[in-house]
Amino acid sequence: MNKPSIYGLTFDQLVLWLQEKGFKKSRALLVWDYLYRKRVHAFADMTDLKADCLACLEENWVIGTLTQHTRQESADGTNKFLFKLQDGNLIETVLMRHKFGLSVCVTTQVGCNIGCSFCASGLLAKSRDLSAAEIVEQIMRAQFMLDEAGAGDRVSHIVVMGIGEPFDNFVNMTNFIRIVKDQKGLDLAARHITVSTSGLAKKIKEFADSDLKVNLAISLHAPNNALRSRIMKINNAIPIETLMEAIEYYLMRTKRRVTIEYILLKDVNDQREHALELAELIGHISQLANVNLIPYNPVDEHSQYQRTDREVVRAFYDTLKKQGISVSVRLEHGTDIDAACGQLRSKQIKKSAAEENVVAG
Repeated sequence: MNKPSIYGLTFDQLVLWLQEKGFKKSRALLVWDYLYRKRVHAFADMTDLKADCLACLEENWVIGTLTQHTRQESADGTNKFLFKLQDGNLIETVLMRHKFGLSVCVTTQVGCNIGCSFCASGLLAKSRDLSAAEIVEQIMRAQFMLDEAGAGDRVSHIVVMGIGEPFDNFVNMTNFIRIVKDQKGLDLAARHITVSTSGLAKKIKEFADSDLKVNLAISLHAPNNALRSRIMKINNAIPIETLMEAIEYYLMRTKRRVTIEYILLKDVNDQREHALELAELIGHISQLANVNLIPYNPVDEHSQYQRTDREVVRAFYDTLKKQGISVSVRLEHGTDIDAACGQLRSKQIKKSAAEENVVAG
């Protein structure tokens, strides 16, 4: 049986586990420092640990379980990793370079069951949730690469926007946030962490009550139920009225701004009437909301959708602005390396299947 990764423990869980084994809290502080400040790759590198504590750790845990299957680097410095899990599944992680720092986009599930009709991530159904350790290790593996480069760069921002619905893996996702936020370790600022959801209303409220103080983004993508149900099947179960009520609860509880994500699909949801309807929908929360317009990355399997022309993006942007809505257009990264979430994983799986068919033939 495979040993679990120690990256899955919050600091409090590590303290409790070590105390149950007869070790003092100070041992946990030392182990934590080795994991996240010194960023060792093996327990044997924890040279200040006494032999009995070191042996106990090695008997029960491993440091990491991911192996790098593929890494692509874009001309703009974006790195996309394809990691293999212990069970053979593949997940994607993306490291992006911005003017404000280095951001990592993490995956929370193997596959996705939300089924958005424009999304490459959902081409393969969810097979399981990722553990907190597997999510944390995505950050660590990106940081290891930066450490090896020797320039002193640090991951400064996290977006939980990779493959899967984060709120469908709520406990592991929130434990991941607690681990990377911990000031004794990676010490990622809460304001630099953003979690994106397709709109699980009950979990949005639970997230508001969790007091994690990180940012929330809502994948809306349409201003009315008929259109949203057409492109996002989750809207059939959780219509916009229910979603908006949950967003209002979040704003009331946290007093934090929310990002409304809106992917522009040519001649589907990108017309002036859609912009006006969107402005009307969110006008009452406009002081605490920002619309992030997202250029569409075409996916072979979703050929019914095309990229909105630049002048139409500008017109949509201007219409929202004139209605008093805060709006931005997402900068694109890694357009030359299968930039759309899920594309690299999907292509690798199809390649493997094709190779198997050749061998079988």
